[in-house]
Formats: sequence, C-alpha cells, structure tokens
Amino acid sequence: MDLQRIEALLKLLSAHEVSDFHYRDGDVSMRFRIGPPPVQMTQMQMAPAVAHAPVHAAPVAHAAPAAAAPAAPAAKDPNVVTVESPMVGTFYRTPSPGAPPFAEVGTVVKVGQPLCIVEAMKLMNEIESEVAGTVIEILVESGHPVQFGQALFKVRKG
Repeated sequence: MDLQRIEALLKLLSAHEVSDFHYRDGDVSMRFRIGPPPVQMTQMQMAPAVAHAPVHAAPVAHAAPAAAAPAAPAAKDPNVVTVESPMVGTFYRTPSPGAPPFAEVGTVVKVGQPLCIVEAMKLMNEIESEVAGTVIEILVESGHPVQFGQALFKVRKG
C-alpha cells in the first residue's frame, strides 16, 4: 500500500468520524487511531456531600437566658431502627409500575418483610425489614438513586 492510498484512507476515516480502524491484507496489517485516546470509564462510589455553614461573628447586645439557648441534638431513640441501602442503585417503593408500595408510613412490618427494591445493574434486590415494628419515615423518593449505607426507612420496634 503506498503513501497516497494511506492518506486517502485517513481522510475517508476522518470524514466519517471513525476513530479506530484495523486493516489487514496478507502480510500487511495496519491500525489507525484518530483523535485523542479513548477515555476509560470507571464506576466510583461517591461519598455524600457535606455542607458547611459559614461562620460569622455577630455582635451580642446581652446574654440570652439559658432557656433560649439552642437545644442539644436529641439522643438517638434506641427503639428506632434505620434501614440502610446495602448497595448503590435506584430505589423503588413498588414491585412494579402501578403496583401498591411495599410499605407506607404506619405500615406494621415483620422481620424479613420486603420494604422496597434497589435496582443495581438491572437486578432487582428486595430490601427487607431488619426488625418487627412500624414504619415511621420513608427517607427516599421512588425512582431516585441511592448510595451504599444511605438511610431508606425508619422503623419503630414493637
């Protein structure tokens, strides 16, 4: 193959936006790669973003009474269990479109009862209740992505 044929082939490949081409004819073998090298795509697990509030010094006219001070964060209720996502995926509250949700706020659930589905890599994974109790809060909207360890439900034991 002569230089003019190679140039003509390269122009033809560029005109049709071909980025990778392999040619073989008997003992002659050529590979053409046009443009930047291909980008390697990797899946990364993202850590949740943490918002930091700006700190500003404000003048204080007088001390506030002790009762008006901000309350300390409430202690975690030992009777409330948070059900977390065991994987990265898409959260679904129903087993199929148009079907009723697995659980609503106020639903009494048993250990092992499905609460939702997390779809990961086209596999539908049922997420089951870890405790018997009542669903008191649903923390994710159906169809939204979830991360590993993200809180999905709060269930009050009992």
